[in-house]
Amino acid sequence: MKMAELVFIPFPAMGHVVPAVQTAKLLVEFDNRVSTTVLLMKPAIDSSTIKYTESLAASTLPDRMRFIELPSLDELGSRKGVWLDSLIEGQKPRVKEFVSKIVSKSELSPDSPRLAGFVFDAFCTGMKDLAGEFGVPWYVFSSSGAAFLGCLLYLQALHDEQNVDITEFKNSDAMLEIPSFVNPMAARLLPSMTFRKDSVLVLVGVARRLREASGIVVNTFTELESHAVNSFSKIGTPRLYPVGPIVNVASDKSNDNREIMEWLDDQPPLSVVFLCFGSLGSFCVDQVKEIAYALEHSGKRFLWVLRKPSKGQMESASDFQRTLPEGFLDRTTELGKVIGWAPQAEILAHRAIGGFVSHCGWNSILESIYFGVPIAAWPIYAEQQFNAFQLVTELGLGGEIKIDYIERSNSDGYEIVSADTIKKGIEGLMEDDNEIRKRVKNMSQVSKQALTAGGSSHSSLGRLIADVMSNIP
Repeated sequence: MKMAELVFIPFPAMGHVVPAVQTAKLLVEFDNRVSTTVLLMKPAIDSSTIKYTESLAASTLPDRMRFIELPSLDELGSRKGVWLDSLIEGQKPRVKEFVSKIVSKSELSPDSPRLAGFVFDAFCTGMKDLAGEFGVPWYVFSSSGAAFLGCLLYLQALHDEQNVDITEFKNSDAMLEIPSFVNPMAARLLPSMTFRKDSVLVLVGVARRLREASGIVVNTFTELESHAVNSFSKIGTPRLYPVGPIVNVASDKSNDNREIMEWLDDQPPLSVVFLCFGSLGSFCVDQVKEIAYALEHSGKRFLWVLRKPSKGQMESASDFQRTLPEGFLDRTTELGKVIGWAPQAEILAHRAIGGFVSHCGWNSILESIYFGVPIAAWPIYAEQQFNAFQLVTELGLGGEIKIDYIERSNSDGYEIVSADTIKKGIEGLMEDDNEIRKRVKNMSQVSKQALTAGGSSHSSLGRLIADVMSNIP
């Protein structure tokens, strides 16, 4: 029996590593002819990624799956384009060395799996030449949705074919006709990387390389993004493999989470609004106070993951006291909890959660849909404004706090969303029988069916494995 080995190389950030690892696991569990190795480059972007990789090292992975941490690199530079290029070029020799061992082992033992291809994160496709050196195909893995990839291809065409300076779209109300969307979108909602000269070239380069891949594996499902998925067939890109939603549904039994889950157990069904803004999401102190006032005056039960304005994790009661309005924790002790970290998927799965105020990272959107929890969108950075527009306007599966909110530097001045605006968004989110809640519940069922035998993502995964196996002589 032919055995295939796929080497995954995710971008070293939480929102990229987790779905890549889960996809590698899914492939192994789907077909016993497939083995996967995930190579994690370092340094990682944030402390959450480090914590996750440490948990992987201590866990028992499925048979035929490995997780290897590559040695860390130093002196990568601070600008995003420079940092990424330095990371890719610095880790290339180490990836080549490790993969060479896989090839040597397969040559010595006919029972060992044969290298069948690379699966590069969309932001790691600068390593694609390695696939050529080993004589195997390479695939792209996108932790973002199909519409976002379609947007990248659209922007690349504007840049390369029409000589458009994409950075001039910053703060623009120009309406863009992006092929992966049905509705026109305001240019100011484009991913924030498009507004800077150095980082927009990174995105353009990613889009160019997408067109060269053997296939594009996407963390989405066809029923959610049917228009976006179908738009790819019209522009001549490599085959798209929607294999999502990739959601880690395993329960975290650590003692750190026990108090949170026990508190939720005591709350009525659908009564708690959950506020969480990702591993890097934080606000200035004035904005934190407005959120606190909104929660207090709404009277809704809440669970709020609060990070320091410096993006660090809250570590002590004094950290919270210094950031929140005076007396807030005492006045709301019966109403809610403010915490420094939380197992997001496990919380969204809890019966007490009735709504989710989210930064609209793509993984968070998929988790909320999978567990049937409606979102009030409050994007902060990266492609989150784009995702929020898609969720609210394109798909009709979310409400909003402020979808065009943008994290600003001190020199630009902080944008403050008022407590009244936040309170209104939370109250709308938590209504019992609103249409958005019904649509999200329906899509939740569809998302779970997509992963079962005969479902759209299950079938797509089978087609991907068939293509991988055809690479082995």
